[in-house]
Amino acid sequence: MSAHYDVIIIGTGAGGGTLARVLGDAGKHVLLLERGDFLPREQENWDLGEVRGKRRYVSQDTWYDDEGRPFQPNAYYYVGGATKMYGAALYRMRPGDFGEVRHIDGPSPAWPLGYDAFEPWYTAAEWLYQVHGTHGEDPTGGHWSKDYPWPAVSHEPGMRRLGDDLREAGYHPFPAPCGILLDEADRPRSACIRCPTCDGFPCLLHAKADAEVIGVRPVLDRDNVTLLVGTEVRRLTTDASGRTVTGVVASCDGESVTYTGDLVVLAAGAANTARILLRSASETHPAGLANGSDQVGRNYMAHISHPVLVIAKEPNDTAFQKTLGLNDFYFAGEGRPWPLGNIQLVGKSSMAARHTDPRLSALGLPLTPAEIADHAVDFWLTTEDLPKPGNRVTVDRDGNIHLAYRATNEAEADGLRRELVTALSRIGITADRVLGHDFFPRKGHPLAGVAHQAGTCRFGTDPATSVLDPNCKAHELDNLYVADAGFLPSMGAVNPALTIMANAIRVGEHLLERLN
Repeated sequence: MSAHYDVIIIGTGAGGGTLARVLGDAGKHVLLLERGDFLPREQENWDLGEVRGKRRYVSQDTWYDDEGRPFQPNAYYYVGGATKMYGAALYRMRPGDFGEVRHIDGPSPAWPLGYDAFEPWYTAAEWLYQVHGTHGEDPTGGHWSKDYPWPAVSHEPGMRRLGDDLREAGYHPFPAPCGILLDEADRPRSACIRCPTCDGFPCLLHAKADAEVIGVRPVLDRDNVTLLVGTEVRRLTTDASGRTVTGVVASCDGESVTYTGDLVVLAAGAANTARILLRSASETHPAGLANGSDQVGRNYMAHISHPVLVIAKEPNDTAFQKTLGLNDFYFAGEGRPWPLGNIQLVGKSSMAARHTDPRLSALGLPLTPAEIADHAVDFWLTTEDLPKPGNRVTVDRDGNIHLAYRATNEAEADGLRRELVTALSRIGITADRVLGHDFFPRKGHPLAGVAHQAGTCRFGTDPATSVLDPNCKAHELDNLYVADAGFLPSMGAVNPALTIMANAIRVGEHLLERLN
């Protein structure tokens, strides 16, 4: 291609889409390369059977585990990336997450910068992504330089009672930070309608603050921004010194095309960014581009996450359920030797499918299966996963992803569930009404859950132990950056999306300084 760009961004998700907004608004000549297309707006967006049952929007990619067994990752390749399907839970990492944290399976390493340095970028991301929330109610939360742009999403009656009961029992529930385009003070003009198909579904109304709606679409009308869909990047080429990326080689409609730009940013997702770097091996980078440290692809993390279904005493007619979080057990303390993680409510959209679940009859509760489903409240429990060198992405001679991974801190995850059971017992919900692993057998390959993939190109100050410098520039190259979750040296126990977005804004401001 004859055009030359200031910046080429590979991927349009939480990192790439956000970065495109920063650079596009600043007037820089940006090329966005997306392997997928726009996710279609159709009635099936809100159809449980299509989205969950038939997995309508899941990529047809095939990855392989460390024994060579193929599996289909739950990945989404669209403009907006995985944020098209996320629940828009936009949490800051805790200040303590930025330092070393001791876990039962080892340490979670410290970042090369602290919470104080990162805080302004969190604020910028919260305002860009229209986050609803209330600072100060989460006892583990850090300081903030500016309040959320929108008040917390209001609780529906059942969730308000749950929060009140937990608070009376001595716990500290807080409003869950959420990125939706909701105006509760002016509902007729609000884009969001508080539907039950938000968490894990595309938004038919474009009322979810995803990376397409917030990042990409606002700059597409600018002459300085070009988006190419259906364009999968295969590898990067460099000059003879190996210090400068000179070409981005992609496949489009079956043809190989090369694009050029002053700066190149990988934001293809932690696994695919590592894949591109490893496929870009050359004489000057024999182990893969930017991989002199042998760290590219290593330290893959994914969070230890489990659903828990609670059968409440009263019917739960909540539509938009994802409004409450609980971090009382996030860190060690009060007799707990280890950090346990985050508890939050999640979407209730799959309730209809449970009315006829035969397993409900075996619970021994004085309710019909339909009544049990109507009383159900959904929780999501997240424990930090640790960066281990052996948990890694590699590629074979055909460029296919191979993922070697063993979960960490599973004992902490079990402890978090026990703490939730105890908390619920204190508000009158007995343990036989709390359903976890047995009720939710894992479907498909155990490695398929890649929504929170992170850590394959971590940043740091030492080129021997990290891939990127503190500005997320590759140590070994002068014009190559990473702006997806691959940069994370650790990931705490909260959803990573806001941290990725905040870092993309931070990287974007750095790139503007370079280009100006």
